[in-house]
Amino acid sequence: MSTHTPDDLAQAAAPLDVLLVDAVHGPLRRFLPDASTAKWALSLARTPGTVARRLGALGAETGRIVAGSSNVAPDRRDRRFADDAWSANPLLRRLAQVYLAGGQTAHQLAADAELDFRDRERVQFFVDNLVEAVAPSNIPLVNPASAKAVVDTAGLSLVRGAAHLVRDLASAPRVPDMVDASGFRIGDNIAATPGAVVFRNDVLELLQYAPQTELVDEVPMLIVPPTINKYYVIDLAPERSLVEHNVHEGRQMFVISWRNPDVRHAKWGFDTYVESILAALAAVEEITGTDRTVLTGICSGGILASITAAYLARTDQQERLAALCFAVTVIDNHNAGTVSALADPRMVEVAKRRSARKGYLDGRALAEVFAWLRPGDLIWNYWVNNYLLGKQPPAFDILAWNADTTRMTAGLHSDFIDMAADNSLTQHDAIEVLGVPIDLAKITVDTYIAAGISDHITPWENCYRTAGLVGGTTRFVLSRSGHVAALVNPPGNAKATYRVAPGDGSDNPADPQDWLKEAETVQGSWWVDLDHWLGSRSGEQKPAPKELGSMVYPPLGDAPGTYVFDK
Repeated sequence: MSTHTPDDLAQAAAPLDVLLVDAVHGPLRRFLPDASTAKWALSLARTPGTVARRLGALGAETGRIVAGSSNVAPDRRDRRFADDAWSANPLLRRLAQVYLAGGQTAHQLAADAELDFRDRERVQFFVDNLVEAVAPSNIPLVNPASAKAVVDTAGLSLVRGAAHLVRDLASAPRVPDMVDASGFRIGDNIAATPGAVVFRNDVLELLQYAPQTELVDEVPMLIVPPTINKYYVIDLAPERSLVEHNVHEGRQMFVISWRNPDVRHAKWGFDTYVESILAALAAVEEITGTDRTVLTGICSGGILASITAAYLARTDQQERLAALCFAVTVIDNHNAGTVSALADPRMVEVAKRRSARKGYLDGRALAEVFAWLRPGDLIWNYWVNNYLLGKQPPAFDILAWNADTTRMTAGLHSDFIDMAADNSLTQHDAIEVLGVPIDLAKITVDTYIAAGISDHITPWENCYRTAGLVGGTTRFVLSRSGHVAALVNPPGNAKATYRVAPGDGSDNPADPQDWLKEAETVQGSWWVDLDHWLGSRSGEQKPAPKELGSMVYPPLGDAPGTYVFDK
């Protein structure tokens, strides 16, 4: 059984906001051969000697496995085979060895083929999914933990597992349940930092958080969260909340909470969302009495924040920004990992038409796709736990947040896909928003960029390239974590580290690998590094406001507001 820790799984429990094509077509197509698979077969057919050598080596290794002289063994970090029975039982040991040797050969044959980036990524993904699926650890009773559970419970474990399977298949997303969310209550033990709703329109609620220091920075921060799932990934449990951390640092914090749209909002696209961010920014300025704000964007919210900043720069309003911050945000989509390779122009157009007919992209369909991006962690791990062992999944705040899905409007879905497919934000004036050509090069305020080195949703190399798209100086930090774990990165974690290059960020190399060679590893959380960076960009300190909101924008209710409860 794979027994990944919650923090391991948190790295994969994240939303995807670019090239959301697969959510419309469904993930099961990945198990079917396609044009890339055909190119793979054709490439191998041109090199029969290589194929014969690989298969011959597999045959020889299989002979050694049967004879009991093979040295093939699972990686010590492969928790699927952690049970002692996989090594102590001769039959199970040989079964695991044959599986591992066959999987290695399949991956070698995928690497041997001469394919371009897109086809190589597709083939590798196809192979990964099949190899994960046929693992002997996924088979009832063959898995020794499953066999023991059947004996210990007189078969009740399989009965409970079957009940779990029927329940999960009955409604979307049709994947194993990943979390016991019953103990998490929004506004109580998650999304619980005190504050108020100080502005609301059809698209968003603006949350202002109560100061917890006597003095606060003159310059406030406005955070634009992702447009998939709810905003509170940045306000999880106490001591694990980015919002709480910043409030304790004396920062005036404002966070957008997006409405969960439905068919009535089908036409909302870049124009609608950027216009609402500008309205929120105006409210922040009026409430705080300052004319500069640190604009921060996370994941797809970072894309919207970058467009907003470019709009302000093009309309001679850039002085309203004190700085920009981006976290796990991809703007340059060139070779942006596996996901960008899974869509082609025909699929893109079909996906757009389907979401347009429905009016939105359902978050449950997205959740299914996200799970299949990391099948080992997010499918087969829970297959064993929930179905073979008949257990309940664990309780974990990030996975509870991940299960709290939202919809994406058809208009925004289309805009994101077009932007990513054409890589238009890397080009001057390639798109218009609110009637204004968007050119990120016009942005000259300083920028802070954070990414995760093991992020499979927003690859860190692509996050890094934002430094070459905007002006001003750029500080780039690289957390050791994955997508969501990079965000939920509170100080005090002994395992937390990040990398940062020396210098002021004015001469970052173009190649991210060159940056990595220069970077130094720092112990601790990048949240603290951001605190230091913001210190010289947050103005003077002043007495904390005694009340939230203002005469123009009085509080409309307590945080976390009402939109966060939309289903």
